[in-house]
Amino acid sequence: MSVRSKLLAYLSCAISPVLLGAASLAPTSASAATPCTFNPPLTTQTTCVTAIHIPGNALRSFDISFVSPKRSEYYLADRSNAGIDVIDTGTLTWKRTIGGFVGIKLNKAGAVDNNHSGPDGVTAHGRWLYAGDGDSTLKVIDLDAPPALALKQTISTGGTTRVDEMAVNGDGTLLLAANNAEDPPFATLFAANGDDSTSHVTKITKITVDPAIMPAGAGLSLEQPSWDPKTRRFYTSIPVIAENPPGCNYGQLAGPITCDGGLLVTDPTSLAAPDAVQGAFDEQTNTGVVPLTGCGPNGSTVGPQDNILLGCTPANNPSNVITLVINAKSKEQTNVADIVGSDEVWFNKGDQRYYTASNRNCKVAGSPCPTASQQKAVLGVIDAHKNVLIETVPQSSGSHSVATDFTRNLIFVPQVAPVAVVGAGGDTTTVGAGICDSNSGCIAVYSHQVNDDDEGDDQ
Repeated sequence: MSVRSKLLAYLSCAISPVLLGAASLAPTSASAATPCTFNPPLTTQTTCVTAIHIPGNALRSFDISFVSPKRSEYYLADRSNAGIDVIDTGTLTWKRTIGGFVGIKLNKAGAVDNNHSGPDGVTAHGRWLYAGDGDSTLKVIDLDAPPALALKQTISTGGTTRVDEMAVNGDGTLLLAANNAEDPPFATLFAANGDDSTSHVTKITKITVDPAIMPAGAGLSLEQPSWDPKTRRFYTSIPVIAENPPGCNYGQLAGPITCDGGLLVTDPTSLAAPDAVQGAFDEQTNTGVVPLTGCGPNGSTVGPQDNILLGCTPANNPSNVITLVINAKSKEQTNVADIVGSDEVWFNKGDQRYYTASNRNCKVAGSPCPTASQQKAVLGVIDAHKNVLIETVPQSSGSHSVATDFTRNLIFVPQVAPVAVVGAGGDTTTVGAGICDSNSGCIAVYSHQVNDDDEGDDQ
């Protein structure tokens, strides 16, 4: 069956309101998929095919998402409903929400407190879903278990703020998770479940970075890790590091941040337990912090030819106006122009494209985004072989989460509800409501159709 025929078959199911699987959150509204609507209509290669609505509270706050193509499931860290939303990527319907998380926490100003809300980071391997919570715990969930018995372990990382973004290695036996909001931040290497039928996740090593590179007291952070199967290393985004370039402001001085970020390369087999400190990059061991140029990254994803796309953002360094590709072996850095402001990024091997959840696509080189009109959120689409921007697709304000199902060439981008409905953190534009055809937020599903002969192999 061709990709087009398969997509039409999926969409014929998607218009049905049938909910699959047992739910651990009782639905309070319809969860059927509806057509996307735009004003004005868009003419893009990446087309919005439907909008999936989540029962319960309107979407005010969510974080990272993940797709398991083998299980045909998409997972969203949905703080608004204090759980992980599970979407069937075949029928494009909501299946259930796995609860038990702290949900949205507000600061004194009434805005969402990202550092203590949850869930946050999420990843999966086989039947095992791993998710970080706002109380500094990792939750281990058995997707094959009945909803009431799905939560198998809750493991403290020893911090006071959220367990954020994370990644598993190829066989699912190792998990690296970042506590981005601690000071100093740290990551935790866990022994994960792999393909085992029972849960036995344990902490192996707490990882910090040399204070000469990441000084304490400046609010520095560790962000998205990714796993490269060829070099057998974890690669973790560091938004800002000291002395990059020399004499820059990483937060020790008044005024804008002028230091760029780094990429932490971790060999999980070489770490001491229970604590390890990683320093400057060592070419001999292929470990340590690689300084980046023009990029303060959040997201990371491994693409073809052993390249890693990093989601740079002026939220970390106001002068950043590019997205960066770095080769895992040579460390050669390649700029992707005209797209920036990304949090989660994702390589879709089905169409050999990177997708970026860019919440402030600013294009003024060498200076901060000067006006609100230059901070419009978009879904960025990048040719993963040429490393050039193909197109951008407007999203609701604050859009920062994206994941793809490569077997179907479907791209999932959550949309927040309007600010008039949910308050601070809500969509300040009309884009989200136009995509969702509702004021409750949704998960927008995009498609990029390719010929069967053009589908990429696993790189």
